[in-house]
Amino acid sequence: MNPTSQTLDLLKKGYQEPNELSKSISTATGLVAYDLQAPAKNLYPVITPIRNKLPRVPGRGGTATNWRQVNAIIGSAFEAGPWVPEGQRAARMSYNTSNKAASYVTIGEEDQLSFEARNAAQGFEDVRSTMTMRLLQKMFTKEERALLGGNASLALGTPGTPTLSASGSGATLPAATYSVIVVALTFEGYINSSVVNGVATSKTVTGADGQTFNLNGGSSNKSTNATQAVTLGQTLFASVAPVTGALGYAWYVGTAGNEVLQAITSINSLAISAPLASGTQAATAITADCSRNQNYAFDGLLTTALNPANTAYVKVLATGTAGTGSPLTASSRGSVNEIDDMLKAMWDNYRVSPTVLYVNSQEQQSITNKVLNSSSGPLLRVNTDGKNPYAIVANGVVEFYYNPFAMNGGYKIPVMLHPDVPPGTIMGYCEDLPLQYQSNNVPNVAEVHTRQDYYELEWPLRTRQYEHGVYAEEVLAVYAPFAFGLITNIAKG
Repeated sequence: MNPTSQTLDLLKKGYQEPNELSKSISTATGLVAYDLQAPAKNLYPVITPIRNKLPRVPGRGGTATNWRQVNAIIGSAFEAGPWVPEGQRAARMSYNTSNKAASYVTIGEEDQLSFEARNAAQGFEDVRSTMTMRLLQKMFTKEERALLGGNASLALGTPGTPTLSASGSGATLPAATYSVIVVALTFEGYINSSVVNGVATSKTVTGADGQTFNLNGGSSNKSTNATQAVTLGQTLFASVAPVTGALGYAWYVGTAGNEVLQAITSINSLAISAPLASGTQAATAITADCSRNQNYAFDGLLTTALNPANTAYVKVLATGTAGTGSPLTASSRGSVNEIDDMLKAMWDNYRVSPTVLYVNSQEQQSITNKVLNSSSGPLLRVNTDGKNPYAIVANGVVEFYYNPFAMNGGYKIPVMLHPDVPPGTIMGYCEDLPLQYQSNNVPNVAEVHTRQDYYELEWPLRTRQYEHGVYAEEVLAVYAPFAFGLITNIAKG
């Protein structure tokens, strides 16, 4: 027998009879391959519908883009009286004009990559390229929020003192005298704040160049506190007068001097029936109005509409029952009263109509619930493909809202779900002025003027790291603020 045959025989015997060889190797030893799928899977959304749709127009240098506008042409005599006697001349008409300007600001984001990280990623992904892609995507999402709710001009100030009451039975809130403080939040404040992390006030940012600057997070100053005695079983109710420009409210509750953050609401009231949370942000952290970035930001679409100096339609729903608020109401004819009122007012006042409605998921659901009810049932139509006429698809959503207030008949307005529109808010936006604004020289209701559109900087090497930045110098120019309609302080339900 040759050596090879002897070796095979020994191996076969070893597998058949227990010995040291048969129990020496298993997956527990770690002597296995690593099945790593390449490249990395990017599990984050990049949803920027407003940024994608807004026209981007090159600027012409300078510190701002400027324009002059004719607000109205005023006829002589009476507006509804063109009459002139035979042989005489009419009086001269006049104009209402104004000068407008929107200052350019810089937006940007940076990232870095160490030499070691680059070398370690070989065979996995081109990390310099993917770093740039993710940097650009982050810029897109931050610009989307800036275009929607950036705030340079609208200061929230200090909310009024909350109104408190206690009533009911069956609640588990311990008996005590409670103190309540409220802080109003802008769009940015609502996005930047949470009960866990606290209300965003101001932040000192250290740039990649080592220099620092301060940004405000979008919160008002805190209100004066109010107190209310509560007996066991009662619910504590709190409300505050709506604050102009606010899309949310943060509530601090506790004994006087020990108030901590309990809730952030999208309506101007709160009900507390359970024991208070502890360990959250104290009201003492709020020391000033941090609602706007006057030197660094531009006003977004929501801020432009909310600013009383402009002429947008804004409807703040009534406070209603504290903690419950005022929801949208059904018209019993397949529509929503509050949206109908907005569409009518925009037509009556300015002869415009929204071309899109942006809503939060809460309002999308509320609109659907108000429209799809027993009263509107006879007005609805079910379409089938003829292949399976008895098939029923559960659930539904309102994709379009019909607007009857338009020249030459009404039309359907898309109801668009936007992830960043806060709950409790509906924004109607007329993207293009209608035909009746003839020769208006306003091709777009709003546009992004770019002194320098997106550009990437690969900084010179100063350490063993690649440093990249993406920047843009731009401003949102809104020419026709009356082309916006807002409904806010909408309660769920």
